[in-house]
Amino acid sequence: MAEFLDLESQDSVRMPWNVLPGTKADAANCVIPISAVYTPLKPLPAATPLLPYSPLRCRNCRSVISPFSIVDFSSINKIWICSFCLQRNHFPPHYQSISEQNLPAELFPQYTTIEYETTAVHEKAQAGSSNVFLFVVDTCVIEEELGFLKSALLQVLGMVPENCLIGLITFGTYVHVHELGFGQLPKVHVFKGTKEVTKDQLLEQMGFFTKRPRPTTGVIAGVRDGLSQESVARFLLPASDCEFVLNSILEELQKDPWPVPSDQRAARCTGTALSLAAHLLGVCVPGSGARIMAFLGGPSTEGPGAIVSKNLSEPIRSHKDLDKDSVPHYHKAVKFYEALSKQLVHQGHVLDVFACALDQVGVAELKVAIEKTGGLVVLAESFGHSVFKDSLRRVFKSGDNDLGLSSNGIFEINCSKDIKIQGIIGPCASLDKKGPLCSETVIGQGNTTAWKLCGLDKTTSLCIIFDVIKKENPDIVAQSANNHYQHGSGQMRLRATTLSRRWVAGPGIKEDLISGFDQEAAAVVMARQVSFKMETEAEFDPIRWLDKSLIHICSQFGEYQKDSPSSFSLSPRLSIFPQFMFHLRRSQFVQFDKYENCCRHAGDFQFMNGAGLLLCHQSLQNSPDETAYFRMILNRENIANSVVMIQPSLISYSFQSGPEPALLDVASIAADRILLLDSYFTIVVFHGSTIAQWRKAGYHELPEHQAFAHLLQAPRDDADAIIRERFPVPRLVICDQHGSQARFLLAKLNPSATYNSDGVAPGGDIIFTDDVSFEVFLDHLQRLAVQ
Repeated sequence: MAEFLDLESQDSVRMPWNVLPGTKADAANCVIPISAVYTPLKPLPAATPLLPYSPLRCRNCRSVISPFSIVDFSSINKIWICSFCLQRNHFPPHYQSISEQNLPAELFPQYTTIEYETTAVHEKAQAGSSNVFLFVVDTCVIEEELGFLKSALLQVLGMVPENCLIGLITFGTYVHVHELGFGQLPKVHVFKGTKEVTKDQLLEQMGFFTKRPRPTTGVIAGVRDGLSQESVARFLLPASDCEFVLNSILEELQKDPWPVPSDQRAARCTGTALSLAAHLLGVCVPGSGARIMAFLGGPSTEGPGAIVSKNLSEPIRSHKDLDKDSVPHYHKAVKFYEALSKQLVHQGHVLDVFACALDQVGVAELKVAIEKTGGLVVLAESFGHSVFKDSLRRVFKSGDNDLGLSSNGIFEINCSKDIKIQGIIGPCASLDKKGPLCSETVIGQGNTTAWKLCGLDKTTSLCIIFDVIKKENPDIVAQSANNHYQHGSGQMRLRATTLSRRWVAGPGIKEDLISGFDQEAAAVVMARQVSFKMETEAEFDPIRWLDKSLIHICSQFGEYQKDSPSSFSLSPRLSIFPQFMFHLRRSQFVQFDKYENCCRHAGDFQFMNGAGLLLCHQSLQNSPDETAYFRMILNRENIANSVVMIQPSLISYSFQSGPEPALLDVASIAADRILLLDSYFTIVVFHGSTIAQWRKAGYHELPEHQAFAHLLQAPRDDADAIIRERFPVPRLVICDQHGSQARFLLAKLNPSATYNSDGVAPGGDIIFTDDVSFEVFLDHLQRLAVQ
């Protein structure tokens, strides 16, 4: 595993197969596709320089020069040969002094990933506008929730950089666009929530051309195209200029005044408010690093994008409703947000959503707009919850553990002739740049070799799926990825990554393929694939698909005698992969509705089990909003974070030893232990029964029991360290053995001891589930793999 981490630190890439199958048939037998999980803004090693000039590009295929390019130093006019198309390119005059002893940085063997500061665009960026934050605030919430939200917003206003532009829209039954340019006399433009407003209507009703004539031709887009700086400054002002006005507006902000009958929901026009926000940014600051930050406290019930009617007698859609297609509002709302996402991508703007409510707010419908613009999403129970408040602060935090927010990225891929691109699963939007490198098979955002990344940060990761066309003679394959983006400082940068991997073909390739197998990357690619298929394929059975894939991999790469399960073994390179798949099929990405799961087939493993075991997952039922939230985070995070989502980490603390990893099994529970579970979205500090009794007795407060106090504090310190580095900030649960909240731990553990098993776990805990244990799962896997 260490060599894959070294490759990731150099090139920000993890691949399931680091030795590639040389033919289409061999690639199909690998089951897991030829793919790469690329983190475009992963911090590079400290020694990697930032080059203050534009890169050299091949005049034929536009690939960037790299250490894999062949350089002819002997010719009078020095030449470099592109590693992709073999085109000969002349070096420009200022490269004439280079030699084998005097190489430019981009030709150093260790700099296969390097970053350029593109000077021409940099000057343009300096002249352009700064980052823009447009707050869109829901006022259809109870007074207490509105107070929490106002308090959080007032805190972060002081953290916004002074040169950033800020705007404010509030909405309830009506949408209110606030003018910030006149501090002495607050002015608000009001729009009816039930009607969709066009860009022309916004220009007219908000008086953008009261002091100057409107251009008769062309598109109205910012100061350079038809608007005056004065008209833009009415709604978007630098943080340093509008802090007092914003503070005054927020402090006086009241709950939506329109009465709500007891048998109805509040009239909330979320879609109209977001549409107006997109039009306002498109008119004032097109192409800038602008973010719509929407703070939602309930479901949209009026206007475009409504997810439910105002009548409380109509429940909000569930997974069962979606499966039955009994969702009168869902498809219309998704269509509206798809159109909104196209508009935002065209403008280069981002939609962030902070959804805080006990009920669903419509994250499932908003998913397309959030994901295609690379937006952030946070889901919490209340605006007063630490998950929301700490996550919001992290967005604006600078220095250590900042998110490294960047914007307006364009991501391009070039490949060797025998590789084609099926698509990307991740937070991006296709730029429809079709060409010979596009595969006929499309997954995710496909049919293109270029994508728009409106918003991205240091952990944003893209899963690129490739297609092997044909390869007769094994040699080296090259892949290139270029990401052109606006850095948080306002500079335009280009990061170029060029990868080389070995092909293998013919008999005896199994050992070569196994030697380059990255189990963690493979698990993450499978998780993204199964999530994507569940969303796009009707009647798709994820458990059956995962089981068949795993059986095929074990049958293909395992060592065994036919029909002899006891002879089965896996190479250490593959031995943990079945464990990842076991936890993936029990995870919130697959098992989102326990009531439905009880009635489903248990996949291929059921047919080997005479008892007909059911997969009834321990965890609570997830709503469509929660499922969409989990999948959006999975599809944007890097390998390390995604692996924790699939298979949580468990650390044990006791008097007998220091912190040490523990098996993710109910057998790890002990009365005299503290367990720290990290499942990415939730962190659980679990006290064994004896530890809990001592804590309740106050022993940790006595001077003679300092060791016990330190034992209690150690997992809390480690949990705090995790929370400081993670976004969204995870929920912290502190619980005791046999307590009600212990379910957060038990739901993630391997049920090796259940209510119907013979033995009892050493810690005395059992899990009330019909789910099979990992041991039974592995036993059935071996039986099926050797057939």
